Amino acid sequence: MNQPLAGYAPAPVGARMENHGNHMLKVAMQTGNDLLARVGSMVAYEGFVQYEPNPSAVRQIAKDWMTGEGAPLMKCSGDGLLYLADYGANVVVINLNGDGISVNATNLLAFDAHLTWGVERVKGLAKFAGQGLWNTRISGQGWVALTSRGKPIVVDCGGGEDETYVDPDALVAWSPNLKVKGKRSFKAQSLIGRGSGEAFQMAFSGQGIVVVQPSEDSTDRLRVRG
Repeated sequence: MNQPLAGYAPAPVGARMENHGNHMLKVAMQTGNDLLARVGSMVAYEGFVQYEPNPSAVRQIAKDWMTGEGAPLMKCSGDGLLYLADYGANVVVINLNGDGISVNATNLLAFDAHLTWGVERVKGLAKFAGQGLWNTRISGQGWVALTSRGKPIVVDCGGGEDETYVDPDALVAWSPNLKVKGKRSFKAQSLIGRGSGEAFQMAFSGQGIVVVQPSEDSTDRLRVRG
C-alpha cells in the first residue's frame, strides 16, 4: 500500500516556503521566525506549532479593514513543518528579497511575520470607485504565499510607455512601484469580464509585474470601500 502513495510524500525541506504540488504550501517553522497565515488555512503540521488567531499586532495594523475587506490572520509559531491550503486554490510562493508586493487580501495565504506590511489605498482609482480600492502591501526580506483560482499568469509590464490592462476580478497582486489608473469602456463591456454594466479595467505601467488569475469570481475582487 505504501508504494502507490510514495509519490505524495513530502519532499526534503529546501526553503522556508515551498509548494507541495500546485495547491498546498509547506512552511519550515522555526522558533523566533513566526508566520502570519489566513485563519482556517492549516491542513496539517508536524512538530510543535502553536496558533494565535487575530493577534493584537494584526488588529492594530489592519484596523482600517472594513468587514469582509481583509483576510482574518493567525500567528503561527514553533518548530516543525506546517501545511496550508485554501480550498484547492493554486499556491504561488514568492521570495521578496528586499522588494515589495501589493496583494488582493482575498488572495493572501501566508507571509513571514517580520515583514513590513499594512493596508493601503490604491491611488488613481478614487473617481471610479468612490473612496478608492484597498490592498495589502508587504515588503522586506522574507517569503509570501499567494493563492490563485487556477494557474496564474505573471505579466512583466516591461518598464515602457505601454500599459497593461487587467480585469479587477482577475487581479491577484502587482509590484507596488507600478503606476495604476482606472479605465472605463462601454464598448468593451461584452468582451472583458463577466460583470454587468460598463467594463472597468485597471491599467498598469512602469517597471514591475502583475499577477493575474484565470477566474473572475466577484468574491475574489478587490473590495470597494464606500
